[in-house]
Amino acid sequence: MTARLCHFTDIEQVIAPLIAVYAQVREPLLHLPNYAVPTFAERIQRHGTEPGFQAVLAFDSEDLPVGYAYGNTVESDDRWWTRMGEVDAGFTRSPAFALKEIGVTVPHRGTGLARHIHDELLARRSEAYVSLMVNAAAGDGKVQRVYESWGYQVIGTSQPSPESPLLAAMIRPIVAAAEGPIR
Repeated sequence: MTARLCHFTDIEQVIAPLIAVYAQVREPLLHLPNYAVPTFAERIQRHGTEPGFQAVLAFDSEDLPVGYAYGNTVESDDRWWTRMGEVDAGFTRSPAFALKEIGVTVPHRGTGLARHIHDELLARRSEAYVSLMVNAAAGDGKVQRVYESWGYQVIGTSQPSPESPLLAAMIRPIVAAAEGPIR
């Protein structure tokens, strides 16, 4: 399946299709408070106003959204870092990109679309590092292992809200060629 990828930096242009595809991707979890659509809508509205916001959406041949990723720039004093506890200053001394969400609909899982969206999102970033948080229990650890195969390494944990599961905080260089061990 071929998908068309589109970049967005204006939250108002992307909010409706982003919420629609989120609801499909997270459908089995929508009954949980942290994953409920209204909770996500509030989060994405806030994230969309933060510095460096960017989203990439994938659309199928019928122009329906089938995948997405978005994030924004975070500085050293951003709550993204502070809620992780002790983080190596080498990761926070300059702005980083916080990958806030990524997902694809069920028919597109296992096709490489998520990685394609991820790489397209990072292709236009100027930050040295990208960080994300993942529920280490998701898919019995499979989701975290996917990120590890993409070059991410665990640097700590975070629980963004009381309703959120404990998340593994991960990081990698933005430029894939610069991967290798993170020091």
